[in-house]
Amino acid sequence: MNESSADTRSMFFERDIPYPPEKIWRALTQPHLIEQWLMKNDFQAAVGHKFELRGEWGNVDCQVREVEQNRTLSYTWEAFGVESVVSWTLTPTDSGTLLRVEQSGFRMDQQQAYQGAQYGWQRFFRNLERVLRRMT
Repeated sequence: MNESSADTRSMFFERDIPYPPEKIWRALTQPHLIEQWLMKNDFQAAVGHKFELRGEWGNVDCQVREVEQNRTLSYTWEAFGVESVVSWTLTPTDSGTLLRVEQSGFRMDQQQAYQGAQYGWQRFFRNLERVLRRMT
């Protein structure tokens, strides 16, 4: 699902995942697990920490903006002229967790990057769900 404002666009994806927030939080914040579903990285869950995501197609420069353990995680995402913010929200439910990711800040002239991110997040979500199933 997508949201728009006058000068930038955002996209978000939500999934009901049958695991507690604590388990999902580990997959979102532990570098060896992030590598399994997203990219190689030097992530640390500390506000202000600068880190890099390294993919086959290139690198993403990031900086942690917000950390509320088991609830919210936010970081900048800068690559190929796109300066955006990725925000994760974990909401406990009766069946597990409602997981939402939002990427905001796409300029209107960044249609190709916007469409690429839509495709990418769908794939990353599928990878994340596979990692969660394998985790103990």
